[in-house]
Amino acid sequence: MSSLAMSSFVEQQIVLHQFTAKHSVQARAMLGWSREDLACQAGVAVNAVQRFESHAEVEDEIRLTLAFRLEAEGLVFFPRFAPGWGMSVRWLQHQSRRLRRAFSRA
Repeated sequence: MSSLAMSSFVEQQIVLHQFTAKHSVQARAMLGWSREDLACQAGVAVNAVQRFESHAEVEDEIRLTLAFRLEAEGLVFFPRFAPGWGMSVRWLQHQSRRLRRAFSRA
């Protein structure tokens, strides 16, 4: 196995062990997304998101797809901790949108 393939495999194994159903629920709340929104954004069935978040068995591919899609929004996941915002352009854009909405309501 090439080092690039091994690196990808190792990354996937880390994600599979770190990303939990609770992370998915919390991440959706942080983004203001419904299960339907996440399913659409990740390109998976709503039923797959529901199964994962209900702690039912899902394929590793589904779990990875959900985790990577949420990470693409700037979220990071660590065992036993709520998701957090990584320092990224998406995080800054999200914060900017959140502040604009807050000031427009005032």
